[in-house]
Formats: sequence, C-alpha cells, structure tokens
Amino acid sequence: MSEGNVRNSRRRFLKAVPAALAGAAASKSWAQEQGTPQSAGPVTADTVKAAEVLDGITFTPEEAAAAVRGANSNLNNYNRLRQLNIPQDTEPAYVFKPSLPGKEPKGPATPGAAIRYTRPPQTLRRPANLEDVAFWPVTRLAALIERKLVTSTELTNMYLSRLKRYQPVLNFYVTLTEELALKQAADADRAIAAGKYKGPLHGIPWGAKDLFATKGIKTTWGGEPYVDQVFDYDATIVERLRDAGAVLVAKLTLGALAQGDRWFGGRTNNPWQPDPRNASQGSSGSSAGPGSATAAGCVGFSIGTETRGSIMSPTSANGVVGLRPTYGRISRYGAMALSTTMDKVGPLCRYVEDCVVVFNAIYGPDKRDGSVADAAFRWDPQAPLSGYTIAYAKTAFENAGQRGGGRGPAAAGPPGAAGVAGARGEAAGREGRGGLTPEQQAAQAAETKKMYDAVLEAYRKLGAKLVPVDAPPEINRISGAIGFILETESGAAFDAPTRSGDINKLMAPATSRSSWPNTFRQARLVPAVEYIQAMRARTLLLRQFDDFISKYDAFLEPGTGGTLGATNLTGHPAIALKCGFIGGLPRPVMLTGRLYEEAAICRIALAFEQATEWKDRHPTLTG
Repeated sequence: MSEGNVRNSRRRFLKAVPAALAGAAASKSWAQEQGTPQSAGPVTADTVKAAEVLDGITFTPEEAAAAVRGANSNLNNYNRLRQLNIPQDTEPAYVFKPSLPGKEPKGPATPGAAIRYTRPPQTLRRPANLEDVAFWPVTRLAALIERKLVTSTELTNMYLSRLKRYQPVLNFYVTLTEELALKQAADADRAIAAGKYKGPLHGIPWGAKDLFATKGIKTTWGGEPYVDQVFDYDATIVERLRDAGAVLVAKLTLGALAQGDRWFGGRTNNPWQPDPRNASQGSSGSSAGPGSATAAGCVGFSIGTETRGSIMSPTSANGVVGLRPTYGRISRYGAMALSTTMDKVGPLCRYVEDCVVVFNAIYGPDKRDGSVADAAFRWDPQAPLSGYTIAYAKTAFENAGQRGGGRGPAAAGPPGAAGVAGARGEAAGREGRGGLTPEQQAAQAAETKKMYDAVLEAYRKLGAKLVPVDAPPEINRISGAIGFILETESGAAFDAPTRSGDINKLMAPATSRSSWPNTFRQARLVPAVEYIQAMRARTLLLRQFDDFISKYDAFLEPGTGGTLGATNLTGHPAIALKCGFIGGLPRPVMLTGRLYEEAAICRIALAFEQATEWKDRHPTLTG
C-alpha cells in the first residue's frame, strides 16, 4: 500500500471511530463493494476495514462481518464498564496477584512434604482381578504398591489396557505415553524394592491434559494447527509428579485450545452416558479428557487447567472431584498460555483426599512462574466441622430444581475456554428437561430440590455453622462487565496464528468446530484503554469479593454456576464434587474458599464426601 493510501486510510479510521461510538451512520461503500452484510450497530465494516491498516492485519469479508458482530456485542460491556465508579487512584492489576496489599499469604510452601492421609488397614489384600482396583482412591492404590502387593508395572499395564479399551467409546486421550510409562513404572518398582519409597504418588499412573509440555512427546493443545508440536522440555507439574514417582500414561484430550470438549479428533464423551450419538452430553470442557478418563477408572488421577470453568465443568459433568487452586498456587510453566492473569492448574480425582495428595506434590514456587506465591499448605484432615462457618447461596438453594437453579455444566460450553464458557455456557445449567413431559419435569425439579436440601442437612449434622446469604450483586455486575479480559489476553496469546491464518484450521466442521478464530480476531478491536479500565475494575472486584468471603470459611453453591465467573477473575480457590444423581447423571456442589486456603475447602468437602454415599458411585462401562 502506498504512503498516500495509508494516510487516507488513517484519516478514514479517525473519522469512522467517533462516528461509530456516537452511533452515527457510517459509509457502506466498502461493504457494498465487497458484498459484506452490514451489522445492526454503530460499528460497521468500514470501521473494521480502516482499523486493519493500524493493526497490520487483513480480514476476509466474512471474517470482517464476524468481527463487526462481536465488536457491536462487546460495546454493551464497554458501556457497562464505563458506568462503574472507578476512583482515579485505583491501581490496575497489570501483574496479577490475587492477594490484596496487607493480606499477602504466609509461607513457606513445602511441596512434597509429608502430610496425613488415610492408610488402609493391614488386612488389605490384592484382588484376584486387578481391574477391581481401577476406581480405588490413590491412597488405597498407594498402599498396594507400598506393601508390595502390586507392582507399579502391573498397575500401569492395567490402566493402559483400560485406556486402549475405552478410547473408541470415550475418545479421551490424544497420545498414549506407553513407552515412557513402562520405563517410569519399572524405575518405581526398582526404587521401592530397594526401600526408597517416595510417598503416596510413587508408582501411581496419571494423565496430563494435553496442553502441558512433555519432552519429546507431542503436545497438541487439542487444535489442528498444533497436531505435530513437540517441546524439548517438561512442564513444572510434569517434573514434580515425576519426582514424586508418579507414572505418566497418557496425554488426555482438551477442547481445541482449551475450548469445550471437541478437539481435532472429535468429541470426548461422558462415561455416564458414553454414546457419541448423544449430542447433549459430552464430557464438557475444556479439561474433557481428564474428567472422562478419571471418572472411567482409566487413570489414577489427572491434571487439568481452568481459566473460567474448565476444571469445575468437566468435574461436574463426569462426577469426579476437581480442585481449582488459588491463582498463582501452581506453576503454569510449560502450560499453554490462554489468559496469563486467569489460567490455573489443578487436579481432577475420584476422591477429595486424592486431590489433597496431588496438590501437595505440585504446588509452590519453581523460580519460573513469577505469579506463584510462597504460601503454606497446612492440611488437617481431622479438624472438626464445628470449627467452620459455611455460607450457602440462599436463593440458589431455595430455587434448586427450577430452571437456572442448582446449575450444572452444559455439554460443551461455547464459546468455551479453559473456560471462556464458565459464566456463559459451561455453567449455564442442564436440568435434563429435553424430551420430558411437564409432569416429569416437575418430578425432576422436586428431586433436585430434595437432593440439594440434603446437602445442607448433611452439613448441619456434621456440626458446621451454616449461614444463608447471597453474594453481593455488585460482584457479578463487575465481573460481567470485564469478562472480555480473557478474550483480549487470549487474542494476544494467539496473535501469530491469527495473523498467519493458521488459526482457521480450528474451524473444520467435522472436528473441533472452534469459535476461537473469530474470538481472536474480535480481540483486535478491544481498545487498550478499555482493557486497562477493566483491570482497574478487577481491583474493585477483588476488594468486593474479599470483603464478602473473609467472613466465612467457604461459600457453598448448588451446581457450579453463581460466582464461577467472578471467582475466576479474583483467583479464589474452589472444589466441586458430586452430591447426587438426577436422571442417571451426577450433579455437583461447589465450595469456594478464601485465597490460598485450599486446606479449608478440602476439609469441608472431605467431611461431606465421607458422610454420604456418593463417593463410591462410578460409571459402569461395558467391553
């Protein structure tokens, strides 16, 4: 383009933007020439065309039309953001630390230190059929290995066999790491035979969400542009679990670039309803493979990530236990970056205590990820529940069973991310109403209400102090206005493939069907000032939620909706676990805690798990 044309385009841009923001009619000439439909809104195709020059990027007419639609939609959020009263001296959260000044966590972090966990009685025996242990807790599997009733190699081969057997139905792994697994298992057996037992993860097979770097092994991020990607180093969590003696058996699926449960190999399915022809019930995402494989008894445990729902949602859909730690608790070194101020790493397990054991092995600073705090983890599994004050979401529990009450995850959650869909889709609720008569709907609603009432009653019997309260509406008002932070940061993270056009490979209708390409292009139209204002408003959100949660040890919600979007922005920890079944599918309850106090919410969750029948309900798979 000539210098004169650039000057003309810039002049057109400067004219178009004020006109767009004022809602005035803009010129339709370029759009008409290109055959691009005009959008019903102040931002037009001409605005986008002019902005392309400054951004150094060229859209096709179809891409520009999608960007126009997204920009007009986002203007609503920008206007809501501008209505917030943000004091002039509010600090923007450029380098995100969830703790407020004067409330920094106390250390030291001691990853891998010995902690208390349940040890089975000495009468424990190896079953005649080793597959009978597939759903056992990690702590029980650990006893088999420590007491030399089973070798790590035997356990590893059993889980590898199950992964291969159920892959055609559940589609839950991208790569089997069989060669590495058998080597690590043999190493564990030799060490244990020599009396060098490392602890409860030694010799335990596990699976990693396929966005963690594994040296010499493909790390595909679930997306078509990255199917052959291989790193020459290991992520921190891979290193730490290897050091704890755990055995990596598989790179598990994620929705493409951490969106939903569809990847370049198709959809990952739910072991409670595994028929791939069922369009309504996938594994949810984006930690789809970790949720499905863990629930199906095909790994001892797994590691996933969450940005706005991607641990909580598949945890809920698959009926496992998922721990989303405080932002900055576990190093993200070696993990795909989606939103640098929101990405979190956490375990998905079948039991609460397993989450504790895994968390204890992987948390703490690593001198690589500057967001990780030197915060202590003090675990006391015997702490009486009478010492805890639990706030519960009053209106949500009262309305449980009604549409939108007692929310659970949607099947795929578009536009979904490691969880973009958290507040929009993955927690949007699925009460199982499809195809039900009004009478059946009423019966299911009553059953759901009874189930969630039983959760509160269980905690009363355990001696916890329950306080009915709703989170302040300002929390969701602010978080709703600044949700575009994730899309903006993800647009920066994937700017190169967006510019090159490689990102469009994600849109193949037969595979991942991702909406990321349009999201990344749309992010280019977010004004920098609005992003900074959103980060300043985020500081207000931190203050609001800290003031609310500081009065309680945990906030209990039915399903995984409510505060999910807000707490992923504030960085607070949460744990979800099943509390019953409706229509044959598991239903969740979620506990959100104070910053860096994972021990409290895990203790509260453990008490419920031990006092109820749901912990040992697992899906029945054939084949």
